[in-house]
Amino acid sequence: MTAPLQTASRRTVRRSPLAPARRVAATVFAAQGTAVAAVSTTVPAVKERFGLSPQLMTVLVVAVALSAGVGSFVGLGVIRRLGLMAAMRAAVVASAVALLLIGWAPGQAAVAVSYCLFGLALGCIDVSANTRAAAVERHYGRSVFASFYAAWSTAGVAAALLTASAAHLGWGVEYTLTAQAALVLVLALTIRSHVLPVDPPSPVSDQAAGASELGRGLWARLAPFGLVLLVAYVIDSTVSSWSTLYLHQTLDTALSVAPLAYAAYQVGTVTGRAGADRLVRRIGPAAVIRAATLLTAAALVGLAAAPAWPYAILAAACTGLGVSALVPLCLASAGRLRPGATETVLARMNVFNYIGVLAGGAASGTLGSTGHFRLAYAIPAGLVLTLLATARFFNHPARAAGRA
Repeated sequence: MTAPLQTASRRTVRRSPLAPARRVAATVFAAQGTAVAAVSTTVPAVKERFGLSPQLMTVLVVAVALSAGVGSFVGLGVIRRLGLMAAMRAAVVASAVALLLIGWAPGQAAVAVSYCLFGLALGCIDVSANTRAAAVERHYGRSVFASFYAAWSTAGVAAALLTASAAHLGWGVEYTLTAQAALVLVLALTIRSHVLPVDPPSPVSDQAAGASELGRGLWARLAPFGLVLLVAYVIDSTVSSWSTLYLHQTLDTALSVAPLAYAAYQVGTVTGRAGADRLVRRIGPAAVIRAATLLTAAALVGLAAAPAWPYAILAAACTGLGVSALVPLCLASAGRLRPGATETVLARMNVFNYIGVLAGGAASGTLGSTGHFRLAYAIPAGLVLTLLATARFFNHPARAAGRA
């Protein structure tokens, strides 16, 4: 009797309307992960092709973060006007176009505009993809958010390896970014419309909750999650944007090997995120936050002190493993605060996201341009320990999700 029951259960799962929604959300995350990895791992090559100074390269990384912050609220408007699916498709296609423009830009001004376009697309993907991921998790009634970020990181690994392979074959950066853009466009073609079940009615209607909960009260409730998100993106930006240049410039590594630090970082995040949902259900989100904080701090110290590129790659992988659960846990917890206005809540959370990217990208780039890349990894090691104080705020949302 057991086997037929199990077969019927599997058929029920396959027929569930949640499966297509989960696949589409994972695809959008994968497309974004590919695009971000393409930009991050080609920083040294773009710098050399256009003769950009370290200071100007830092300005461009900061410009991407600023544009992404604007793009987050532009995406919110697109979602309200055209719908979530249209917003996701348009943003993914725009990111692929931006990659092509960066690679084939005729000069420094054009490449700067292309980076800004990429940032706008990135922000729009952020708010639309996270909104859909929060809705899917809410319908599942259990932690699945980390699985979407695992798709993001897996795609990032593939894109980083593509950059390294292209450099090994002697490809110009324009051809590398064209190949990356093609991957993003292929993923865009697989984004299919789907329907989620209607949300169960909330005990308090959106109208009754009103402006007060979407005002200062909401900001106060978001603050602990926002702090974790900010620090996580300081670290992510420092490793993602500058690890390739760190290996190339400070550790004297070849361009064909330098992108492997980014790939290793994403392998770490894939590994962590693949098991994060089960770990959250097993020991609770607060314990996961504490363990992740301590591991990340230790790994960043190792990255700062690395004597050669193999040690740096190993430390980058451990950093990814440690930081892997922080972002999905923050966004899932924040998204549960106001199920009826998830896109608005997550647009606000993106403020912390991009402040972290700005701080990490600008500080690391500035330190790197003055020959102090090691400090760019040592300083966040101390900063991440402050997150131990926020762990207790994650328990209540997790219990709420468990009852969904």
